[in-house]
Amino acid sequence: MPGFRGAIIAIGAAGLMAIPTVMLLGGKPARTAAVVAPTGFGVARNDPEFKPPHESRIALASPTPSAPPATAAASRSAVKPSAAPIHSAPPPPPAPTVPSFSHVFVIVMENHESGSIIGSSAAPYINSLANSYGLATNYYAASHPSLPNYLALTAGSTFGIASDCTTCYVNASNIADQVEASGRSWKAYMEDMPSPCYLGASAGNYAMKHDPFMYYNDIRNNAGRCAAHVVPFTQFGSDMSGGRVPNFTWITPNMCNDMHDCGVSTGDSWLRSVVPTITGSPAFRNGGVLFITWDEGSSSAGCCGDAWGGRVATLVISPRAISGFRSSVAENHYGLLRTIEDAFRLAHLAAAGWSSNTAMREYFR
Repeated sequence: MPGFRGAIIAIGAAGLMAIPTVMLLGGKPARTAAVVAPTGFGVARNDPEFKPPHESRIALASPTPSAPPATAAASRSAVKPSAAPIHSAPPPPPAPTVPSFSHVFVIVMENHESGSIIGSSAAPYINSLANSYGLATNYYAASHPSLPNYLALTAGSTFGIASDCTTCYVNASNIADQVEASGRSWKAYMEDMPSPCYLGASAGNYAMKHDPFMYYNDIRNNAGRCAAHVVPFTQFGSDMSGGRVPNFTWITPNMCNDMHDCGVSTGDSWLRSVVPTITGSPAFRNGGVLFITWDEGSSSAGCCGDAWGGRVATLVISPRAISGFRSSVAENHYGLLRTIEDAFRLAHLAAAGWSSNTAMREYFR
């Protein structure tokens, strides 16, 4: 028995020793064996501490000072751009304003579309002015026929008038009222008007329908005021040469010289004889501007929702005008009134204050 018991013990001891050997040699290798990793990718992928080469490139592309440059492909595919610093947008530049002018001159011609004036061989002087100063190429009269346009230019409304009536007087504020109330002077020079404040509908080549100031009751019914401010054109030369230039000067040629009854060449010659008197004056050279426009065209072309009197030429002439400038901005008679009001820093009358009727500020330096 003692020998048998000893054999049993020896066999059991041998078995116990064999178990670890089998575990070591016959089982699957333990994961800890991977700590001795080859340089190949196969084993190393299973090591959470190992970073394969493409992951290293991504990491190197992060913006650290010591990092080498990343490849373009890696940067595009894996790197999120860092947030750019936030800067508030600069405020928009202020809208340009009409210069403050000391003297404003207005001449109104008659009944021609822009295309029959600009580029016409019959109007060399007008075209020379257009080439030297500013030209509105997208400018429209307010209505038809003549009278409503003159009212629009001087009061910002046609007052529902759709004819050349001669007894349709208006109780309304107008540019003359505004200029006078501001302490400035004004005068309307009417060619062939037989006497100051003439109340008749016509005389020779003078027509009241082209004289808007005789339609405003606060002017025509005030004899002294009317006679001092609405005068024959014969006074123009002496006022200019004598240094009595009004701050606001309106000029209406007679029915021939304004191109209503006579040709374009006649009106062009008349302007050649008159405009240099204006542009050569100290009043013009030192803070003056001259606008030459046409009351209406022959079409019903229009703009801005409230003007349909045809596309007419309008010249902007001033020492401050941009030489040779041509504007394609949609403009009209109401906007010209607004421009005059802005030049004198006055409030806007009626449609001159509508946002659709912009001031003609782009012509000036």
